Amino acid sequence: MQDELLTIGRFARLCRLSVKQLRHYDEMGLLAPVRVDASSGYRYYAPEQARDALTIAMLREMDLPLAVIAQALAADPERRAQILRAERDRLAERISRDQARLGMLERLAEGGLPGYEVSMRGEPERRLAVVRAVCTPAEIGEKVGECVGRLLPVLGTAGIAWEPPLWALYPLDLEERMEFAIGVQTSQGEGAPGLEFEAVPGGLAAETVHIGPYAQLPLAYNALFAAIHERGLRPRGPACEAYLVSPAEAPQEELMTRLIVPVEESKA
Repeated sequence: MQDELLTIGRFARLCRLSVKQLRHYDEMGLLAPVRVDASSGYRYYAPEQARDALTIAMLREMDLPLAVIAQALAADPERRAQILRAERDRLAERISRDQARLGMLERLAEGGLPGYEVSMRGEPERRLAVVRAVCTPAEIGEKVGECVGRLLPVLGTAGIAWEPPLWALYPLDLEERMEFAIGVQTSQGEGAPGLEFEAVPGGLAAETVHIGPYAQLPLAYNALFAAIHERGLRPRGPACEAYLVSPAEAPQEELMTRLIVPVEESKA
């Protein structure tokens, strides 16, 4: 059998890999040689190991973590497919975020920071019927859609009249895991199943309007918070978004979102 084995150098050339890569795969427990000479430490591989070696290299080229690759190689075909689909979904999410960042960079490159008009005005108190969710900042878009899908049927079933637009309430700090709410303004629906009611206090607030994709909302928040701090004010939560023109009504470039952040005099 030893005659059928390949030295690490020959095996590396067969797989179009480097000796360093193969040694690293061995150290990580991904691809161990069939035999290691006790006296010389030379590694020997079987030709049929080439498939696994090439698969590891291909998955690494896709930036899959070594731990995930190890799980996939050790799994049965059904479980392996689940692991790879999960990585596919994570990659798609990352691509979506990168496309959003690309769009913001293009907008900045073409015209610098957009000119948002920020005003300070008194906001009335609002009573909102809301549903809540917890997510990461990257999941906001998906979770908002899920919340709207929960909210509207409950309103319809309960016969609750409400006033457009849809509102979103976010914490000021976008932490790794955060709670937010999607709701509508209404004076009805005490104790409706599946709904909570939240009173958003009135008072002085900074506001601006963003026209364009939701992915570019950070540009509007940049202008909003810069204006707040330039005026010596301090933001209070929650940050409110009112969706004046939604994706069901217009293309991405024509979406209209009103951003409102309550403020108070800075204690400093």
